[in-house]
Amino acid sequence: MKFDHLASLEQVASVAREHAARVDAEGSFPTEVVAAARQHGLLALLSAKDVGGHGLGLRQAAEVVERIARECGSSAMVMTMHYSGTAVLEAHGSRDVRQAIARGEHLSTLAFSENGSRSHFWAPLSSARADGSHVKLDAKKSWITSAHAADAYVWSSKPVQGDGPSTLWLVPRSAAGLHIAGRFDGLGLRGNDSAPVDAVGVSIPAANRLGEDGGGFGIMMQTVLPTFCVLISAGSVGMTEAAVQKTAEHASGTKYAHLGSALADLPTIRAYVARMRIQADMARCLWLDTISAIESGRPDTMLRVLEVKAATADTASEVLDTAMRVCGGLAFRKDVGVERRFRDTRAALIMAPTSDQLYDFIGKAACGLPLF
Repeated sequence: MKFDHLASLEQVASVAREHAARVDAEGSFPTEVVAAARQHGLLALLSAKDVGGHGLGLRQAAEVVERIARECGSSAMVMTMHYSGTAVLEAHGSRDVRQAIARGEHLSTLAFSENGSRSHFWAPLSSARADGSHVKLDAKKSWITSAHAADAYVWSSKPVQGDGPSTLWLVPRSAAGLHIAGRFDGLGLRGNDSAPVDAVGVSIPAANRLGEDGGGFGIMMQTVLPTFCVLISAGSVGMTEAAVQKTAEHASGTKYAHLGSALADLPTIRAYVARMRIQADMARCLWLDTISAIESGRPDTMLRVLEVKAATADTASEVLDTAMRVCGGLAFRKDVGVERRFRDTRAALIMAPTSDQLYDFIGKAACGLPLF
């Protein structure tokens, strides 16, 4: 029987809705959402059918992230990183790990950003040195989503011997010498379990290399960047949509008792909501067009990939600013459903590649200059 990812998605979204407020309030990992995603086959969405997965693509993964983001930004971020890691492992991982993902037994994530190179994720400073049939890794990773929960990290380092700026590895979370520094306690996406991770002489089999030694940059640009940008944008689009709906509901349902009218009876309020609606729809159109460009291999694909993250992140931030303004003092209350999304949408602005970096890349592309 054909896998119906949309029906499964509604089941998982329901769990995300149930736990979103608690995940945010406690800063706790969305364990129940990941369990539901495992139960309903969504962790195996991108896994090929020949290893027991569903063999679906980026468009379906984006639909999953967007829908979950309407309910819980933290859960959407965890799924974004899982699918980004899975895309690399499907292309370069062993059959065993691919089968584990297909069985829902392996939660993946990326480990790229480092203290030294910060948001320049494509330029790792961490080292990898040969040690017989193994490789030893030393690094200071600044942030890894699902740091305590992922089964393994898709990890970047300098090459052992090869040419190129980086090499990728599969590093088990349980590897001796890995140290996860505390738990995330941040402004938004409070349940995404981001934490710094240090590696001191971490020994892994040389066979855990993903792709060629020195080939990490190519994998980052060809596989990770399109996948991540589309999926992080899906989160922004989903939270934007939720904000528009919550704001419209508030404006229609909140009354001036002494006037017998609702906020939505005011033309200024309706104009604010109209702008939010237009901004949300424009962002969604660019997001969907980017997916179409990737699927068809259009010449403007890389430009769209760069544009979509910056555009959807800025849109989400602007729309949530307006939502707070329209909902007024009540917007500061948790039950209105705006305040949490206001905080969560800020993450995409500064998550590598940051919006400012993307504007520089887009400007270079528009001016015919090399990106790197």
